[in-house]
Amino acid sequence: MRTFFEAVAGHARRNPDQAAFSDAHGSLTRSALLGEAARLSAKLPKSARTIGLLLPNGCEWAAAQIACVASGRTAVPLPTFFSAQQIDHIVRDASVDIVLTTEACRSSIPAGLPFLSVALTGESGAIPDFRPGFGAIIYTSGSTGQPKGVRHESGQVAWSAAALAAAIGATEDDSYLSVLPLSLLLESICAIFIPALVGGRCHFDAALAEAVGRGAPAGIAAAFAHHRPTTGVLVPELLRLWVAELLAAGGQKAPDSLRFVAVGGAAVPPRLAEAAWHLGIPVHEGYGLSECCSVVAVNRPGARIAGSVGEPLPGLLVSIRNGEIHVDGPCVTDGYLGGGAAERPWATGDLGGLDGAGRLTVFGRRDNLIVTALGRNISPEWVEAILLDDPGVAFCAVAAADAGLAALIVPAPRAAAWFEKVAPEAIDERIAARSAALPFYARPTRVKVISLAKAKAAGLLTDNGRIRRRVARELLADTISLSLSPTFQLEERTES
Repeated sequence: MRTFFEAVAGHARRNPDQAAFSDAHGSLTRSALLGEAARLSAKLPKSARTIGLLLPNGCEWAAAQIACVASGRTAVPLPTFFSAQQIDHIVRDASVDIVLTTEACRSSIPAGLPFLSVALTGESGAIPDFRPGFGAIIYTSGSTGQPKGVRHESGQVAWSAAALAAAIGATEDDSYLSVLPLSLLLESICAIFIPALVGGRCHFDAALAEAVGRGAPAGIAAAFAHHRPTTGVLVPELLRLWVAELLAAGGQKAPDSLRFVAVGGAAVPPRLAEAAWHLGIPVHEGYGLSECCSVVAVNRPGARIAGSVGEPLPGLLVSIRNGEIHVDGPCVTDGYLGGGAAERPWATGDLGGLDGAGRLTVFGRRDNLIVTALGRNISPEWVEAILLDDPGVAFCAVAAADAGLAALIVPAPRAAAWFEKVAPEAIDERIAARSAALPFYARPTRVKVISLAKAKAAGLLTDNGRIRRRVARELLADTISLSLSPTFQLEERTES
């Protein structure tokens, strides 16, 4: 981490008045960033080693993050969209000593836990002394059960930021637009660590990020058009929304300032990626997981291969063992909090393959593999990617149904009225046409359509837009129990 901090300090010495971070309330120069970090570090009790970050996206988070780096403390992001029970679990599980927060977020802090309000002055100050020891404990809402803490306490964050910056060609001329919650490790790396490392700039759209975290994003096309960044990171749901907003505006193009937009967290449907490129969104698919510090492989600028997630970051050894992706190298976690040291190479649980040029393709989760009553092995992600190529489908999940498959469909907002009004036969034809390229044993024989509102209320989606398969199976339970003849159901019709 020392190399990272020295780079940040070096940028501040060379050009102290250059803006580093900004939000709707103001900006922080390179010098002010370090000044704020020094003042925050001085206010933290010396005995406080594990620091909770309960802050909205913005300059306060950037200053708090750099303060943890400079003072050698362990940062534990506390998502503002987590429930009180989830936050209480995290602070107890991680033994959080004190929380850095703002007045707006204080009500979510468990009773009795010390906190320190972050109120920025924007003033420059002395560069803080560096102390080794920085680490991060990352929690995600996951697909089942209580969130687990993933420990990155051996330089994984700094290494990943440097490796990803080199892979995408990040420079001080780059400006990044942050629209994902900073509690996501990938967003923290891309919005804070990479710009600070290379001397670039980042603007936080806090309102949009909060809407994303709560599952109700809107206005992404306007945000990118207004701020005209060069880079950004999205999940597929946001890419789909951006494309839909541009098409609704008569095929308006994304700003020509963009040179690189990474998309990860789930598979990107090929037609969605193609439509995005046509509209000026330079989509580059990537792959990673929290246990490998969020990034394992990514398509490089000028070298994207559709359908793949690109080459692994330099310095990582990626291998395929019995069809499963294994990763070894500096990004691998130290282990789960409360558990033993991580085994190496790290077994990701994802199925994949490497081509002759070393590019990685991800097929899906090993534990999601469906074995039908007829003995067919089917990766549900394969079928779902085909169905998601329909621009009217926002999310879908496939599960076993007797000898075949059942699919849960969540319509995209612009298609909700269509799914509401048409006859079941029309839905039948639409799904059958989309599934025609699949072999007969992989075509869904049961489809249930639910509204986006019901999907969110049922907890179908994680904070990064992934499907909770346990919830999907529960929602499909009545459909799966029906006979094998194709039937398509529409539940909880959306208001027109």
